[in-house]
Amino acid sequence: MNNAPVQDCSGPEKDLRRAALFATLAGIPAGKVVAYGQLAELAGLGRAARWVGRTLAQLPEGSTLPWHRVLRADGRPGLPADSPAGLEQLARLREEGISLDNRRVDMRRHGWHPEVGKG
Repeated sequence: MNNAPVQDCSGPEKDLRRAALFATLAGIPAGKVVAYGQLAELAGLGRAARWVGRTLAQLPEGSTLPWHRVLRADGRPGLPADSPAGLEQLARLREEGISLDNRRVDMRRHGWHPEVGKG
């Protein structure tokens, strides 16, 4: 797996990266969460946590992708607590049975760790 950071680019290469990211994101089961960097690695994008965050921030309103299941590595949402999107993220996580303690998810308990090589 390539551990180099993903560089912003345009054209077909960017489209392929976005497709890999979205396919991986769509596969996160309800009740499970991942960190931005983990999602990048699972999608084959190396160390691209910031790129993942920027890309998810650009999802169109009404997207059915489970963006709310992506958190910081420490289990906290990356969105401001009092923002509409931040409040929506917390509500969606709770609806899926994910417990939060002081706005933090226990990544060991709720983290998604698919087996490598299983599909």
